[in-house]
Amino acid sequence: MEKVKQRRSLVEETYDILVDAICTGEIRPGERLNHDDIAARLNVSRQPVNSAISILKANGLVEDTGRRSVIVTPFDRHLFRAIYDFRVVIEPFAVRQAGKTLTPADRATADAVLCAADDAQRDGSLSRLVEADMNFHEMIYGWSRNPVIETSMRMNWHHIRRSMAEILRDPAAIASVWAQHFDIVEDLFAGEIESAASKMENHIRQSYDAVIRVIETNETDRIEV
Repeated sequence: MEKVKQRRSLVEETYDILVDAICTGEIRPGERLNHDDIAARLNVSRQPVNSAISILKANGLVEDTGRRSVIVTPFDRHLFRAIYDFRVVIEPFAVRQAGKTLTPADRATADAVLCAADDAQRDGSLSRLVEADMNFHEMIYGWSRNPVIETSMRMNWHHIRRSMAEILRDPAAIASVWAQHFDIVEDLFAGEIESAASKMENHIRQSYDAVIRVIETNETDRIEV
């Protein structure tokens, strides 16, 4: 007998498309979402669009304007400060835990992730760059062998994706981010666990500084408009 093939619902597909558009900045912070326009562009009815937008709202990615419409939630410096305060503690800890249990198979995984990141850099696609960055951090969480770390980080995954997309829009930032990833991996497999953890902490702090610069620029742009 053939196995049951699970098909994703239109709501799930619509949600994923909208999430990707928001997280990569294709739909910008403060931009209004028109249900009819989205339905027409995606060739679906309003129902899955309405349902997808309700989920986006629950996840804090869109918000009501009070005029029977929603906009992409602007970057909130307080939210991102909280997220990065959490990351700067958890991710170095994940690195330390990873250093205790690395295997030869993990080295192969690291090589594949770093190679994919190089391919994404050559390709120049923002969505691929963000995916490569996320894959690196997910790899570290997985190496920690701590499911609570993985679950906790996924709670704010879309907000982190949004922030990284803004950082990786700057071509000058990409090489630096990738070099830091490489150094963390090399230190881990060389047994330099504290050095790797320190580099991860600096990596997160630098990312936060870059995110805040983006938020301040967006706030200035809104005031000028």
